[in-house]
Amino acid sequence: MKTSKKQQLWFKKYVTFALAAAALFAGTTKIDAQEKLVKNIVIVHGHYLDASGWKGVYSILTKKGYHVTLVQNPLTSLKDDVAATNNILDNQDGPTILVGHSWGGTVITEAGMHPKVAGLVYVTGFMPDKGQTTRQLAKTFPKPPEMRTEAPDNGGFVFYDRSTFRAGVAGDLSKEDADFMNASQIPIHKDCFETPLTSAAWRTKPSYGILTLNDRTVNPDLQRSMYKNAKVEVTELKAGYVSYISQPKAVADVIIKASLLK
Repeated sequence: MKTSKKQQLWFKKYVTFALAAAALFAGTTKIDAQEKLVKNIVIVHGHYLDASGWKGVYSILTKKGYHVTLVQNPLTSLKDDVAATNNILDNQDGPTILVGHSWGGTVITEAGMHPKVAGLVYVTGFMPDKGQTTRQLAKTFPKPPEMRTEAPDNGGFVFYDRSTFRAGVAGDLSKEDADFMNASQIPIHKDCFETPLTSAAWRTKPSYGILTLNDRTVNPDLQRSMYKNAKVEVTELKAGYVSYISQPKAVADVIIKASLLK
């Protein structure tokens, strides 16, 4: 069937218009995504553990195009851990989502005031207020019986009780993995828990919380109370203290959600 020149001209104009519209729409969508999506993620580990346990979350996020950096806290003082985190933040090339686990929650509460921090994610993370210490906050609810620590050593550093470590920290993991984590503990200085915070970033930055229902180190009721007080968006996981190891996808999903700024 032959088409007239008029029909051919109309069809050509239609295709040209459609392609232009599609290109414009695609371009607009791309710009909007760039404006709203935060691609930098900085993760701050908790006490007794180091950053290596975050490998599963790291792999998921980097495969999706995120730039992920992990802080290795010295655990010598709140000031030192905040300084280590700020050093990493200084080297980010733009807006960043700051993630903190357990004691790392205290660290990001203060370090989160850094101008590059666009949002916070607390993974079983402590959320002290300005002027409050982590110990004061922790004492508001009873600790699980598995959560026991050894007496401070001569340098003032504290280890998790070796005999309850697996039950308290790594109940979701194999005995082999739990034993290795127990043997490679990083102690935290006792003064860390006694230092009042000078600021509370969760009061001004968008924040998310992961509540671990089977946690035997940080009481889930304490987590719920902190998150409610801070009015953060909460995701509950049927997981223990190291949910980022046992359920890396679930944890990564919350971080991704936080990166999509509204």
